[in-house]
Formats: sequence, structure tokens, C-alpha cells
Amino acid sequence: MMKLSAVCLVVLALLPSFCDGQTYQKPGTPPQKPAIPPRPPPKQRPAEPPQQKQTFEKELTWTYPADPQPEPKVDVPFELRHPVPAATVAVECREDITHVEVKKDLFGIGQFIDPADLTLGSCAAVAEDTAAQVLIYESHLHMCESTLMTTDSSLVYTFVLNYNPKPLGGSPVVRTSQAAVIVECHYPRRHNVSSLPLDPLWVPFSAVKMAEEFLYFSLRLMTDDFMYERPSYQYFLGDMIRIEADVKQYFHVPLRVYVDNCVATLSPDPNSSPRYAFIENHGCLVDGRITGSDSKYVSRPEDCKLNFQLEAFRFQGAESGMLYITCTLKATSTSHVLDNEHRACHYVGGWREISGADAVCGSCESGGFQTHTSTPVAPGASVLGGGGADPKNPSYPQEPQKRVGRDVSPDESVEWEGRVTIGPIPIAEKRASQTKV
Repeated sequence: MMKLSAVCLVVLALLPSFCDGQTYQKPGTPPQKPAIPPRPPPKQRPAEPPQQKQTFEKELTWTYPADPQPEPKVDVPFELRHPVPAATVAVECREDITHVEVKKDLFGIGQFIDPADLTLGSCAAVAEDTAAQVLIYESHLHMCESTLMTTDSSLVYTFVLNYNPKPLGGSPVVRTSQAAVIVECHYPRRHNVSSLPLDPLWVPFSAVKMAEEFLYFSLRLMTDDFMYERPSYQYFLGDMIRIEADVKQYFHVPLRVYVDNCVATLSPDPNSSPRYAFIENHGCLVDGRITGSDSKYVSRPEDCKLNFQLEAFRFQGAESGMLYITCTLKATSTSHVLDNEHRACHYVGGWREISGADAVCGSCESGGFQTHTSTPVAPGASVLGGGGADPKNPSYPQEPQKRVGRDVSPDESVEWEGRVTIGPIPIAEKRASQTKV
């Protein structure tokens, strides 16, 4: 009885739990699904503030640097002046003698010839008028290699004035050319004296190369006042070839340009032969020292420009009158002081530096050139220039336009070098006029 009572108590204790887990359904009705509790609402993220365009207090004004633009060509008021035939030969046909007077300035270009280079046939001058600078030749009609030609109306005696210039100062260039002037004596007709010049043909053009790193080296032929680039490359013996060396620095610090060396050749190859080094030994213009010409540095309008002039010449024995000029240009900072490797020296009664610092020109006289010392040579005299390669630099660089990098130290600054060739430059002869008596 006690066990049964205990079982009943346990059943009564479990009955509420059993009622909660069971639901009463009527017979014959389908079972119902338990109700799904509703999901809690999703958590809302805090709203982000809207984005706004950032603005600056001051407007930006910086822009990329503009690309370098080539300088526009200037319409230069230039007209090539052709030389007027020089009246330098006078002839007088006497009864049995031919009398010829020739000015020592045979070509009318301001250069006196050497009397030994001019003969009438095979006969030298018989006298010289030093006051008038005139050479006098006389010959009997049948002497001095004369020739006789008979026509219906006259006897014609023909002589030839032969001019054969010889080199001076051991140099391979000439500023006058060989010439033959025909002298005829017609009896009783007039005389006719003429030269036999050659008119060369040419196609002028210029070749200007540029340096690296926005440093552009150039050589330009200039007009007589150095104001404009010369439109024509044509020159005549006795003319001054005026050249401007220039470096365009663009974004670099201010630079000063120097002409380290220059050589003249018959071809664009600066190592070809014949060759004439008229600037050598780091900026020494030796042409005036060797040949007595008026070649010199003229001015430096700006630190990045250097003007100089070279008296026109031709190579001895060369048929071509074309010249190529190749120069090595050097540029350094304007703060770099002048020294033995950075200078522009020429010879005018002594070595002079274009800026007045003549002390840096002391080593120019130690160059390996030779001078003509037998007779004084006046500016513009007839000389056959020459020279040679710089003994310290016998060969010029083969690479066009190179930059020379150096370590920047307290005693040394960075410099740039470039090699520029200009040409061909035709050098023509001047004609001698016809003289009638």
C-alpha cells in the first residue's frame, strides 16, 4: 500500500510537465505545427556621414615646365656681296719692250703677295716701287717665254704672268690661289689682260649637332655685325668668316661656353688630311700668330655665347674650295674661374684673353706651331696657313656630342663638352679685271 502511494505521488509530480509537452487534439483533425517565434529585428548600423569634395584654401598654380621650343628663323636683311674685279695689272706696249706693273695686292683683298711668287714667264721683277707697293716687269718682245701669233691685221706677242704662292710658316693653308694672267701686245692694236679664274659649284647646307641633357651646342655663321645668322655660306678669299659658338642651357644653371679646339678640313671627318688646327691648346686661336691674319675672338655678348672671326683660306694644292670646320665646345658654370683649360685667347701684338684676364694665356705660346720670321706679315697678307693637331690631343673624339662627367668637389665643377661640325663652306677666288691700253 505504501509502494502504491509512492508511485502515485511521482505520477502527480510529472503530470504538469507532460501536459505542457502535449496538446489535446480532437480525433480526426490533422496535427498542427508548433508556432515559430518571431525573429528579432536586425540591428541597424549607424548612418555614415555623406562624402564631400576636398577643397584647398589656395588655388594650385604649379604646372609642368614647357618643352623647349626651337627659336624661330629670323628674316635677315642680307645680300651676298660679290667682289668687284680688282684692277691690279697695268700693261704698256712700247716699241720693242713690254712694260708690266702689278700691285702687290694682286687680288684686291688686302693681302700683299711675295714678289718671288710672281714672274713674267720665267723673268722676275726688275724693280719695285715701295711707296706705291707696285712690282715692275719689263721684257723684250721675243724674251721671257713670249709667243708670237700673226693675224691679217697685227702681230700679237703673248706673255703670261704666273703666280705660284708658296707656304709660309710651315702651314698647309693658303689665302690666295694660283693664277695666270695673260698679257698680249697687239701692234698697233689694243692690249687684253685677263685672269683665268674657276667658278666652283656648290650646294650649301649646315650641319649642327646637339649635346645631351638639354644642352645644345651650335656653331652659326653670322653677318658682319654678329646680329643675324648669315643666310649664305659663300665666301671669297680675303673675307672674314664670322662664327658664333652657342650653348642653350634651358633648365641648367647659367653656363659659360668656350671653344676648346677647332680644325678645318676638306671633308666632314676632322681626322682627314689635310687639316688645319686654328684653335688649339684649350682655347688658343693660333691662326693670327702663325699666318699674321686678323683672326681673333671678337666679343662675348652673353656668357653662353662666344664670337670669333677667321680669315678665309684655301688648302695649298687642293682643287676643292670647300671647307668643313669642326670645333669642340665646352660649357661650365659661370662661377667657374678662368684657368689654363677655360679661356679664349688670341694673338694681337701679344696673347690677349677676351675678358681681359691675359695671365691665363701664358701657355699659348708653348704650342707646337711654327711662324714665318723672314719678313713681317701684315694683317691680311698673303700667307699659307697650317699648324697641326694639338700635341696633347692628336685625335679628335669620334662620338658626336658627349657629356663629360666629373666628381663635384670644392676645387672642381661639372662641365659639358660637345663637338659641332659646320660646312661645307665654299671659298671662291676673286677675279682680276681686264686692263686695256
